[in-house]
Amino acid sequence: MCFSATASFTAAAVLATIGVATLRHVREPRALLFASVPLLFAFHQFSEGLVWLSLAGRLGRYAVDHSVFLFSLYAIGILPLLMPTAVALMEPPGWRRRGILMLTGVGALVFAWDMAGLVIAPTCAVIDQHSIAYSNPVTSRLWVSLLYILATCGALLLSSHRVVRGYGVLNVVGLAIVHLVKGYAFASVWCFYAAVLSVVLYRQFHRQDIDVAVPNGTSGVPRPFVLAWLR
Repeated sequence: MCFSATASFTAAAVLATIGVATLRHVREPRALLFASVPLLFAFHQFSEGLVWLSLAGRLGRYAVDHSVFLFSLYAIGILPLLMPTAVALMEPPGWRRRGILMLTGVGALVFAWDMAGLVIAPTCAVIDQHSIAYSNPVTSRLWVSLLYILATCGALLLSSHRVVRGYGVLNVVGLAIVHLVKGYAFASVWCFYAAVLSVVLYRQFHRQDIDVAVPNGTSGVPRPFVLAWLR
C-alpha cells in the first residue's frame, strides 16, 4: 500500500465531507463528540499531508517541525483521551460506564505524559517505504503504547453500544495487522486506517429506521435517534 501527500489530502477531503454530513444527523448532545470523529480525523489527515510536503521540502525551512507537531498533537496526545471521553458521554449508568470512566483516567494520564513529551523532546519524522515513521524519545515507550491502546480501543470494546464495539473490534484488528506489516510506521498507518474506518459512523447516524432495544426499567417512549442506533 502506497501513502503520499495526495492520499492524505484525498482522505481529508472525503472525511471532512462525511464528517459534516454525520454531524447533521446528531440529535443528542451526548453523541456529538463521538459523531465528530470523522471530521477530527479529516483535520488530522490534512496535517499529515502537510508533513509529506514538508519532508519533501515544499513548504519552507521550518515547516517540518510545525507540521510534525500538529500531526503528533492529535495522534499521540489528544486521541487517547478523546476516544474514551466520547464513549463515556454516550454510555448509560452502570458497570460499563464506570469501567470506561476508569479508562478515561488512563487516557488522561497518557495525554499528560505524551503532551509533556511532545513539548520537551522533538519528534522525528522520516519517510520509510512509502510511509512516515514518527519517533519521540519520551512518547515512544512500550508502557505508554500499551496504556494508549488500552484507553482508545478498550473504551470502544467495553461500550454497551453495538456499533461502538464493532468500531473497536475493527480498530483492534487493524492495529494488529499494521503492527505486523508496518510496525516501523505504526502511528501514521494505523491513524490512516482508523480515519478511513470512521466513515462507517456516518451510515449509522444516517439510518433512522432501526429497532430500539428498550433497557430494563425504562419506558417505551421513543428516544432521540442518536441513542436509538447505539442501543
